[in-house]
Amino acid sequence: MASIADKGVFLSRSLAYIFAISLLFLILSISLLFQFGDNSLVPRSFYNLIVVVNTSAYIKHDDNANDNDNDDDDYDEFEHKSFSTPFVQSCCNKSSDVKPAMFCDHNQALLKVFMYDLPASFHFRLLGWKGNQNWPNVSNLSEIPKYPGGLNLQHSVEYWLTLDLLSSVTRDVSRPCTAILVQNSSQSDVIFVPFFSSLSYNRHSKNRGNGKISLDKMLQENLVKYLKSRNEWRRLGGKNHLIMAHHPNSMLLARKHFGSSMLVLADFGRYPVRIANVDKDVIAPYKHVVRRVDVNDSPSFDERRLLVYFQGAIYRKDGGMIRQRLYYLIKDEKDVHFAFGSVSSGGVRKASRGMTSSKFCLHIAGDTPSSNRLFDAIASHCVPVIISDDIELPFEDVVDYSKFAIFVHSSDAVEKGYLMKLLRGIQRHKWIEMWERLKEIAPYFEYQYPSQAGDAVDMIWHAVHRKICCLNDKGVRRRNRYRMSQKFLNS
Repeated sequence: MASIADKGVFLSRSLAYIFAISLLFLILSISLLFQFGDNSLVPRSFYNLIVVVNTSAYIKHDDNANDNDNDDDDYDEFEHKSFSTPFVQSCCNKSSDVKPAMFCDHNQALLKVFMYDLPASFHFRLLGWKGNQNWPNVSNLSEIPKYPGGLNLQHSVEYWLTLDLLSSVTRDVSRPCTAILVQNSSQSDVIFVPFFSSLSYNRHSKNRGNGKISLDKMLQENLVKYLKSRNEWRRLGGKNHLIMAHHPNSMLLARKHFGSSMLVLADFGRYPVRIANVDKDVIAPYKHVVRRVDVNDSPSFDERRLLVYFQGAIYRKDGGMIRQRLYYLIKDEKDVHFAFGSVSSGGVRKASRGMTSSKFCLHIAGDTPSSNRLFDAIASHCVPVIISDDIELPFEDVVDYSKFAIFVHSSDAVEKGYLMKLLRGIQRHKWIEMWERLKEIAPYFEYQYPSQAGDAVDMIWHAVHRKICCLNDKGVRRRNRYRMSQKFLNS
């Protein structure tokens, strides 16, 4: 009996050893799978283009490029400069303190993104790129096509986000590990659609020659067919897709199909609520095109001789009628510049000088609630005065605009004497407080490549992440913007 018992103990111990060894091998296998299994780039066609090239330069664009945008603002040349700024705290459990890295491990990323391998005709070919591959080599700045300047530039968010995703799996490009491309769509948080819709509208929305349909419409039709043929789209009806339509007239034909998708927009001015709304979509900043003022060179209160500045189209339709009414109310005030402006005849340089010489810069609703005038003011450290009741603001769930901008109801602004009395009554120390905050938050609205922690690209990815994982605050800060602005000014 003892012999049988000894054999039983020996057998039990042997099985335990075998189980422990098998478990160890399983753990090691899973570890290796996570380390190496998902770092290859989507699309695969870009993988072969990855080249190890050290780079820290920033892309610059041709300021004299032709402009075919229909918006009403006035812009020209600009430059990129390096900066470093802490990022705002995320509302989600996963840490948002994402530091730049030379190469991102997918486990470090806040957001895993699968990108469709759309033909280059949907993206970089629209820039005139002649590359033989589907994607440019983003390790080498000389191979990256430049985005056109002028008014086109203000809606270039599509370009910066796509470059950032391509660089997320490119060695020796230092960027935050906020979003990273993954190969398997089932392991992604969001599916990215790389169609440069704003550029397509700006450059290709008119019929050419004897053509019955414009290139822009053709691309939209082909995009809808492509998406609806994909299992990724059919699985959730496009709910987990991220689609860029920043220009208010972009995606006019296709947008009716994208009501369930997450859209990257400038505002909701030309969208029905069933297609676009604050609960699911992301509002991205315009790219400013006046020259960004360096923090150390920002003119002070006394150096800004003008009290109020506005330059742009004055006679607008629909919601923009308020510009005309304000023009006749305050144009003759001695310390106010309120004038028509355009891109031609150095309009952007004049606007840049005017904004940096002014204490307050007006952002007044035009054909749509938003324009890049607000972001030009921020880049100029000119305290924005927002007179646009229906405006949606980028990152407002984490950025308190009342600390650096003044909100005025349109109905109040057009009362005789109201606006000037309000602005003249703001004390010097309060303006300086807003000016200092402007200098702190300006990097949140800066587009650049490679991206940096807390810049516009990084902030957009964080906004996408919050939409996916966090409870929506239902616009608490938005509803309180006027009250908080008044409270701040009176404190």
